Amino acid sequence: MFTEKSVGQHVREFIVENFLFNQERTFTDDDSFLGEGIVDSTGVLQLVTFLEETYGITVEDEDLTPENMDSVNSVAAFLSRKMNSVAGSVPLDQKTVPGGQL
Repeated sequence: MFTEKSVGQHVREFIVENFLFNQERTFTDDDSFLGEGIVDSTGVLQLVTFLEETYGITVEDEDLTPENMDSVNSVAAFLSRKMNSVAGSVPLDQKTVPGGQL
């Protein structure tokens, strides 16, 4: 079942594995990726590629804002909105993505 929390957990795992390299560093789901030095501008592009490939969405240039891409929670909320707009009338809890059901 799709929830922002499960997407947030998936995003967090991606960030830890790809940018913190499993370091013991902690951060909250509201911490700014850029402000805390977790992800740089190039890393945002890697995050976008991850989202597009994993969730089958297209991230437009106008989507590349701090409100959408600067924390675990902002990415999860963006992805939820984006997938709802793509899904149309199909509830997200009935959709699947590569690698399993949301």
